[in-house]
Amino acid sequence: MPLELNAEKLKKVFETEKLLNEIRDTDVLLERILTEARAIANADAGSIYVIEDKQPSTTPSATYTDEENAFKDKLLRIKYAQNDTKHKSTRTESKSPYVYFTVPITKTSISGYCACTGQTLNIPDAYNIDKNTPYKFNSSTDISTGYKTVSMLTVPLITSSGQTLGVIQIINAKDKDENVIPFSEESAEFIKQFASSVTQALEHTYLTSNMIKRMQRMAEFRDPKETGTHVERVSDFSLEIYDQWALNHNIPKEERMKYRDILKIAAKCHDLGKVGISDVILKKPGPGRFTPEERSIMMGHTCVGAQLFTEPESEIDEMSRDVALHHHEWWDGDERGYPGRIDYTKYEIGKPIGEIKPIKGEEIPLSARIVAIADVFDALSHARVYKEAWSIDDAFIEIQSLSGKQFDPSLVLAFLEVKDRIISINAAYDRMGKK
Repeated sequence: MPLELNAEKLKKVFETEKLLNEIRDTDVLLERILTEARAIANADAGSIYVIEDKQPSTTPSATYTDEENAFKDKLLRIKYAQNDTKHKSTRTESKSPYVYFTVPITKTSISGYCACTGQTLNIPDAYNIDKNTPYKFNSSTDISTGYKTVSMLTVPLITSSGQTLGVIQIINAKDKDENVIPFSEESAEFIKQFASSVTQALEHTYLTSNMIKRMQRMAEFRDPKETGTHVERVSDFSLEIYDQWALNHNIPKEERMKYRDILKIAAKCHDLGKVGISDVILKKPGPGRFTPEERSIMMGHTCVGAQLFTEPESEIDEMSRDVALHHHEWWDGDERGYPGRIDYTKYEIGKPIGEIKPIKGEEIPLSARIVAIADVFDALSHARVYKEAWSIDDAFIEIQSLSGKQFDPSLVLAFLEVKDRIISINAAYDRMGKK
């Protein structure tokens, strides 16, 4: 590789590392890491995996080698997959289908070998791997998608303390004429350097994520049936809605990247205010379960949630406050929306919220309007103490029927445009055992 090109690519790596260090949400960062790694090596496709705990199993334990033994209670879960070739005939910047599958962390798979040994694998031809290697290429994805994997570069994400967080796998390097070629040793070194650097940013996002999870757990102690993974799904749905809405409205890329990062975190905070609601009200069963006074007290969870972020110190705090306070407003200003115009800082926990002065339309923050759709859809499509789950189709029909009433029509349109992804995300949580 010419020296000047080498220097240019190295500069790009450093600039990208700086950009990634500004991202605060783990999932947003993982997706961006994959995108940037592919750009550095001019790779057509790729996936990024994270290491997670296994769900409890009744099947007998397998036999592990010493290297594998450290990961016997873990697995690799694919978080994001990207493929330019598969999207050439689709809309610009459309996403890959939402995918979910796991891989045991053993030496028998390419990604598993990379994770448990900490070694980078640069494979020129996935269909011609030396038979003496312990790992094999699984061609099932190629068969199901019709895509031909040739060159593969698989790199572990290892922290400075030696902890493996996951694996980046990029596929089919291309030359300037779009021909598939092996990954060069120079590209492999750049990606290894990149992977080594971004793990620090990834560690920082885990700290933020863990803080939010502790807050979620606090709320879950009060309302385990309705909080729990509800907030995780709402966060994922919200990101999908925003991405499509931003694409529809030609929002500049860097603005989108920044907003979606903050939204992914803020959406998880929408129900934190339930910690301020009495169990007598919060867990009251049955349809029509609240008296007018109890309903007014229940509405106060929006103000309690906003109070958690009073005196905001960051854009995350500001959006989290907006989402917590306004995700129950109605687009058309209907009096069923709440809390409306209110000095939430003066709200007293356990008291009725009082007279509602509705707000409507774009007076409602965009983030809250997005989360409103995600929240209602998830509540409809999952069982609650006071209702059975609706079918997915019925939940979509209900959201569509409320366009222009409870919900912003432009966001409902975006929501309906990503219906397949919403369904896939919902199914993935079910497969993970997270109802």
